[in-house]
Amino acid sequence: MPTIALVDDDRNILTSVSIALEAEGYRIQTYNDGASALEGLKAAPPDLAIFDIKMPRMDGMELLRRLRQKSELPVIFLTSKDEEIDELFGLKMGADDFIRKPFSQRLLVERVKAVLRRSAAKDAAALPGASTKDADSKALERGLLMMDPERHTCTWKGEPVTLTVTEFLILQALAMRPGVVKSRNALMDAAYDDQVYVDDRTIDSHIKRLRKKFKAVDDDFDMIETLYGVGYRFKEI
Repeated sequence: MPTIALVDDDRNILTSVSIALEAEGYRIQTYNDGASALEGLKAAPPDLAIFDIKMPRMDGMELLRRLRQKSELPVIFLTSKDEEIDELFGLKMGADDFIRKPFSQRLLVERVKAVLRRSAAKDAAALPGASTKDADSKALERGLLMMDPERHTCTWKGEPVTLTVTEFLILQALAMRPGVVKSRNALMDAAYDDQVYVDDRTIDSHIKRLRKKFKAVDDDFDMIETLYGVGYRFKEI
């Protein structure tokens, strides 16, 4: 079963969440501050991490920022209702999901399962004995864009672009049908499970981050177009 890292300075939350996730069969690592978590996550990388935002020594935002320098580990943030700005900032940095306190254990378990399902493609590799034709049939090529869902790789002009699972799924949904406008709801359906609710700003934040990553490779990148009040589309070649 997957390993999940919990990072929170509230021992009651660490205990209750650990019990709920262990009951589902997950292995758990716990840390009570960001600094110790950063070292622990490097030494023993889990399959998913849950960060509280406000912690001593190093808060969850700084922990995510440092982690994203070398890792695309799926991350869920725990946030209070009055931390809307933090939520938007976290999404821009690459958080995969947010759970607002107080939350039910069942909600948390379902969110964890959803993120893990979305991230399964990240580590998937071609099965032993699979033919090259099978692997190629799953690859997506749109002009200078190459995406391989089987290996979770993406390149632009031959240069690698590292995407989170959510970003990959959104871009894939757009690139599969160039010129066709995808509403925010359609992109939510492509990137999130039915039981996970996200609002429009979440999709907008992911799109901004996608553009930023591609512009880091090619400053002239303009393939993702915005149709205000409607949605987004991948420009026709």
